[in-house]
Amino acid sequence: MGSLFRSEEMTLCQLFLQSEAAYACVSELGELGLVQFRDLNPDVNAFQRKFVNEVRRCDEMERKLRYLEKEIRRDGIPMLEIPGEVPEAPQPREMIDLEATFEKLENELREVNQNAEALKRNYLELTELKHILRKTQVFFDEMADPSREEEQVTLLGEEGLMAGGQALKLGACTVTLIRESTGHHSGKHWRQPHEGGANTTESMTRALISDDPNRHMGQVQLGFRDKQESLEFLPCFVAGVILRERIPAFERMLWRACRGNVFLRQAEIDTPLEDPSSSDQVYKSVFIIFFQGDQLKTRVKKICEGFRATLYPCPEAPADRREMAMGVMTRIEDLNTVLGQTQDHRHRVLVAAAKNIKNWFVKVRKIKAIYHTLNLFNLDVTQKCLIAECWVPALDMETIQLALRRGTERSGSSVPPILNRMDTTEPPPTYNRTNKFTSAFQHLIYAYGVATYREVNPAPYTIITFPFLFAVMFGDLGHGALMAAFGFWMCYKEKPLQAKRIDSEIWTIFFGGRYIILLMGLFSMYTGIIYNDIFSKSLNIFGSSWRNNYNESTLLTNKDLQLNPDSDDYVQIPYPFGIDPVWQLAEANKIIFMNAYKMKISIIIGVFHMLFGVCLSLWNHLYFKRRISVYVEFIPQILFLTLLFFYMVLLMFIKWTSYGPTPGHFGDETYVKTSGFCAPSILITFINMMLFKTDENTRPQCDDTMYAGQIGLQKLFVILALMCVPVMLFGKPYFIRKEQKLRAAQGHQSIEASAENGTAGGAPVPSHDHGDEDITEVFIHQAIHTIEYVLGSVSHTASYLRLWALSLAHAQLAEVAWNMLLRKGLMSPSYEGGIFLYIVFAGWAAISVSILVLMEGLSAFLHTLRLHWVEFQSKFYAGEGYLFMPFSFEIILDSAGQAEE
Repeated sequence: MGSLFRSEEMTLCQLFLQSEAAYACVSELGELGLVQFRDLNPDVNAFQRKFVNEVRRCDEMERKLRYLEKEIRRDGIPMLEIPGEVPEAPQPREMIDLEATFEKLENELREVNQNAEALKRNYLELTELKHILRKTQVFFDEMADPSREEEQVTLLGEEGLMAGGQALKLGACTVTLIRESTGHHSGKHWRQPHEGGANTTESMTRALISDDPNRHMGQVQLGFRDKQESLEFLPCFVAGVILRERIPAFERMLWRACRGNVFLRQAEIDTPLEDPSSSDQVYKSVFIIFFQGDQLKTRVKKICEGFRATLYPCPEAPADRREMAMGVMTRIEDLNTVLGQTQDHRHRVLVAAAKNIKNWFVKVRKIKAIYHTLNLFNLDVTQKCLIAECWVPALDMETIQLALRRGTERSGSSVPPILNRMDTTEPPPTYNRTNKFTSAFQHLIYAYGVATYREVNPAPYTIITFPFLFAVMFGDLGHGALMAAFGFWMCYKEKPLQAKRIDSEIWTIFFGGRYIILLMGLFSMYTGIIYNDIFSKSLNIFGSSWRNNYNESTLLTNKDLQLNPDSDDYVQIPYPFGIDPVWQLAEANKIIFMNAYKMKISIIIGVFHMLFGVCLSLWNHLYFKRRISVYVEFIPQILFLTLLFFYMVLLMFIKWTSYGPTPGHFGDETYVKTSGFCAPSILITFINMMLFKTDENTRPQCDDTMYAGQIGLQKLFVILALMCVPVMLFGKPYFIRKEQKLRAAQGHQSIEASAENGTAGGAPVPSHDHGDEDITEVFIHQAIHTIEYVLGSVSHTASYLRLWALSLAHAQLAEVAWNMLLRKGLMSPSYEGGIFLYIVFAGWAAISVSILVLMEGLSAFLHTLRLHWVEFQSKFYAGEGYLFMPFSFEIILDSAGQAEE
């Protein structure tokens, strides 16, 4: 348990390993996870180290495994988890077998994938050709059947018709072309676009969308020349497939580039097609373009190429099309058979790999980690021995020796490893042993800063103080029960939830702090009972200590009624545990009473919390044998805090015990001095104490002071507290200056250094030799700390009032939620009220969980964290260390698994 309250004692060791045994010994140390190696080659490039080739081989094997894993995940094949214990790191000679296995699997899988992709591409082409033959047959059938109603197809949908123009016939199909009148009825000519970039585009767009009424439509057959020219028929068309989303742009480009001298028909392919490269499902459309002349043919093909449309041969004769369609269907059936066999073979390969891929990952990562660590070692002159330096916990030296011996036996070496302790002035790393319960609290401390080596660890005290301070702000039995239930569920289902590996950052935070959430919920339930608050209502368990002396009409109509302890309403017997439930009904002075109670409780808790932090600094000074710091830092600090703020806490207790209700003696001078009428304000009393001021007594029937000799004692306390300030400011610089003069005169080791540089339990401790320090820097440093402590004592005490403020806010929000929602639902009459209550309860429950538990809980958590980091830890915690990072396979594999997720 020593390491829980203070970090482990660490030792710097030098390790000598024979080259043949180095791999096995480092492997054993990695399984143990108790050694942090230092880099003895900081100036050597990573590519020039001894084992760089082995690391590259491991990287290559890891790349192949990632490729296999990607293929396995793509096929949705489950990968078997590692049964039982994690496999050990394989021997170096096993690397060759692993490399051969991975190479064979990768090559086989790549070959299968390439073949499958080629087959899928052929299958896609045949499928597209099948759809082209079907759709074009429909087109030609429509044109060949004169009994069918003529179907008008526009170049660009309805825009072509809107532009007005001349309809040209192809069989039974008509297509709209733009023809422009010259203004003479005797002759018409095809409209030519203007030359020039912008004008050309503008004219074509205008022709596309114009609604000019002067334009009219006529019919001319596409594929025939003008009547004055030869009637030789020149049919020409291309057919292909294009992505469906590219059709609008494709049509527009054809129109503009071909000046409207093409005829396009397109039809959607209903079923999606698989892209052989990405395996995505894509939607495509079949198109057929009719045109006239070689120049348009070249232009159309270039446009198709630009839009990545695939062109296919389509025979003109129906018999040829049917024959081609039959051949295509036969080839598709054959391809389906071959594709099925290829996929079966690929699936078998991946299933076989999925059984072992987790084990392979572990083995490769362990090998890679071992060689990375060996690259930190140095070679001796003979090139037969590896030398390493490492930090190890002093208590685990024997365990490490046994692990090195096991590694030597595994390698078959006859030369035993040598582990020597080294003397060093370098500060060791900080290592606190934790378990699954304490690790979350330790991480809260590390978030502020890693503890300086061997200084007091705040984590064990935080286990109690953190949930308690949270509960003071969050105190509610109902909300605390919800939080505790959630924390208990995460703790109870810990292993199944860990096995699920839920990939959510928020969930990871909640699950990592499950024990903190559980304790915060339990402590909130406790403070909720103290406050007698459950969802803003109270529990009347023991019966109220107040009696009702009013009739029903007075209670219902008078909103100004208050609970007066001096009246006969109070039976003078306090409620057994917590707040009396009758205060829930005292609307007039409930908040006044609760504010006074919670405010004083906050100050009391805060002062004791800070005093405990200052006392922990004494433990640090004694451990590191800083005798001077005890006299000039701890004693003035504890006196300053005690004489001022602890005295204020004592005044609160004196007020609570000296003044109280006096029922039946109202106006009696014997009892009035101890009644609430004469109770002084603690805040005014403390301010007058600091200002050496005495207010005039405006109540002659009351005493001037709370106890005899109060004024003189308070002045003495303030004077002593002020005298502590120069001691904190000048004490340490004075003794350091005196020590430096003594060293200069006698040449001996400094008094402070001889005390502070000693060892505790054989472990090195940080050096605090001030012999070479500039006294000016020491004075400035001490002045900053003194000002920070003196002013911080005031501000930190006031900072604990956040306990009262957040508790009040939480209680008021809960009361608002009850009064505005659930109360109205409960007051609804008849059966309709049940439906209304059902709806209202859902809203109230959602607000309670989302706002009062989650948001208020997060707010209270952050305020509690600040109270620990600033108000508590600043009294004793330096946090200037660095974390112990051992070479551990468990840590390496966990970090690799998180990176994958």
